[in-house]
Amino acid sequence: MNIFRLLGDLSHIASILILIHKIVTSRSCRGISFKTQALYATVFVARYLALFQPPYPYLIIMKLFFLGSSFYVIYLMKFKFRSRVELDIDSIRVEYLLGGSAVLALLFNYKFTPLEILWSFSIFLESVAILPQMFLLQRLGEAETITSHYIFALGAYRALYLFNWVYRLIFEPKHHFDYITFLAGLVQTGLYADFFYIYYEKVLHGKKFELPA
Repeated sequence: MNIFRLLGDLSHIASILILIHKIVTSRSCRGISFKTQALYATVFVARYLALFQPPYPYLIIMKLFFLGSSFYVIYLMKFKFRSRVELDIDSIRVEYLLGGSAVLALLFNYKFTPLEILWSFSIFLESVAILPQMFLLQRLGEAETITSHYIFALGAYRALYLFNWVYRLIFEPKHHFDYITFLAGLVQTGLYADFFYIYYEKVLHGKKFELPA
């Protein structure tokens, strides 16, 4: 554990709490991609099948939080505050994201066992899970401020995890360098690049968050 990983975990938790707060208080899922949330739930299920391994309380609590919160968000979006508008325009073909991640997991893994392949699959899928959300915002042309806060916190989590790996590479040279997670994290952070710039220019200066056409 180091400061970058801790801040990354806190940013990840904050992103989910912001999302749930937005949905519950506004009683609306406007601007939120159900497909992205379903992909994240798939990521957590594939990654945390060995729920109690390693047997560290911190990791177990985090796993339970991410699994429980992701399915709670799906419940809110699918049953309690279902939105026909978002369903109509949330149209990216997620089967390509799932299939591509599965192929990469079969090709790049640390051990050719079911759990290791599923872990690699979850890493590759997480790197592109935000794409339906980005495409949805692109089609809407704008986002509520609180939705942009959610996406920013989610992107910050992955960026901080990159710093975590760089830190460990420098100060923990005996530690195994996880190239799969690092490269997938680079891709994921890169997908947020334009969003971070617009977030800084618009939201932090009190302007309406709008995406270029």
